[in-house]
Amino acid sequence: MKILLTGATGYVGKRLLPVLIEQGHKVVCCVRDSARFSPPKSLQSRIEVIQLDLLEKETLSNVPNDIDAAYYLVHSMSTSEKYFDLEYRCAVNFRSAIEKTSLKHLIYLSGVTHETKLSKHLSSRKNVEKELAKGNYNFTALRAGIIIGAGSASFEIIRDLVEKLPIMITPKWLNTKSQPIGVRDVIKFLSKTLLNEQTFGKNFDIGGPDILSYKKILLGYAEVRDLRRKILVVPVMTPRLSSYWLYFVTSTSYKLAVALVNSMKIEVICRNDDLNKILSIHPESYKKALERAFSKIENNEILSSWKDSLISGGLRMNISDFINVPSFGCFKDRRSEKLINRQYSIKKIWSIGGKNGWYYANWLWKIRGFLDKIVGGVGLRRGRTNENELLPGDSLDFWRVLYASQSEGRLLLFAEMKLPGEAWLEFKIEDNQLIQTATFRPHGILGRLYWYSVLPLHGLIFKGMLKRLVKSY
Repeated sequence: MKILLTGATGYVGKRLLPVLIEQGHKVVCCVRDSARFSPPKSLQSRIEVIQLDLLEKETLSNVPNDIDAAYYLVHSMSTSEKYFDLEYRCAVNFRSAIEKTSLKHLIYLSGVTHETKLSKHLSSRKNVEKELAKGNYNFTALRAGIIIGAGSASFEIIRDLVEKLPIMITPKWLNTKSQPIGVRDVIKFLSKTLLNEQTFGKNFDIGGPDILSYKKILLGYAEVRDLRRKILVVPVMTPRLSSYWLYFVTSTSYKLAVALVNSMKIEVICRNDDLNKILSIHPESYKKALERAFSKIENNEILSSWKDSLISGGLRMNISDFINVPSFGCFKDRRSEKLINRQYSIKKIWSIGGKNGWYYANWLWKIRGFLDKIVGGVGLRRGRTNENELLPGDSLDFWRVLYASQSEGRLLLFAEMKLPGEAWLEFKIEDNQLIQTATFRPHGILGRLYWYSVLPLHGLIFKGMLKRLVKSY
């Protein structure tokens, strides 16, 4: 069958894709920017890639007419405060486009929304579900709460809180109950629901077997990690303070923190397990999902991360718009060193950031990350998805990977920290030399003042980093 997959570069989409291919389907991957879509070579013969933007109706003409089924895995809650309207417009445009095709079944991954009083985030999910259900095709909505898996937003927030804070003073919403589900089970539900007539025209809640308060979720993580943690719940922490608490302690963006805090006041418990019976799926426990996530982390097998979404940097950008580094009106810091061992330098460059740091004056990088966090930027906490691999679109601390080719010896990064301008950092091997170039395109006088104020630090940091990258010992 021919399956249309929206959100193919997202956390769930990246994991669903190989499962659909394994089942023998041909998958049409919808991406907003094909430059950041890097599927494994083993899958490419069964994939068709189309570029579209759900907010731009004309791009939806790229959707093939002969699709049998489709997955709608698109969410926008951390891109803008107007995400309610944006998500509705995306749903309307998508429904209008696929109604003109031979589509038989549309599956939407939503949130648990059966409570009468919902947050703006969950109300938006429900609104999208209602709109998609109006189409002239069979429709199924799967509603999930917290998704647990290596790289998921929920897992990374829990991980940050418990690993970093021995004692937590927390808001009262930590007593709210939820029903977490492992990402492995989410993928099972999504794939097995496909063209199953028993699911047509219905919505189902999907969750694991454990109903836990957020406090117990945190303490359960601590138990798996063999950490002693104490949690004190106070009634006086406002939603704004709660959002700041999540933002500064975890790697989440502020907009996402606000959306999550507002949703965490509402219980997300499944109404029943009807779909489990229909599909013969027995979801694993919260503890098992955590253990599976850590197994993936320890083996460096993280297939996807929420941080690799472009919206995790607060930008709605196309990589192709920035891949050609400008020269006019820009400041540049260009340095070069003769290579001693090409493969060694390539390995060092492709391992930069995250736990490995930036090889020289890491304390200055950490200060810069902290200052970025203070002014609402992403800081250094996103780290990297894979310790040994970099792909276009990956987040790398407060950078975004635009281009990465080990055979060419070129890595190009774009800055997502808060800046009065735009910045690129490029590593390129030419004529047995490693050339390192920092480019800054200032916005007005403030941008120029910024460049000159940090110039002395660039002389220290970039010179030291380059020398460490070419050393062979």
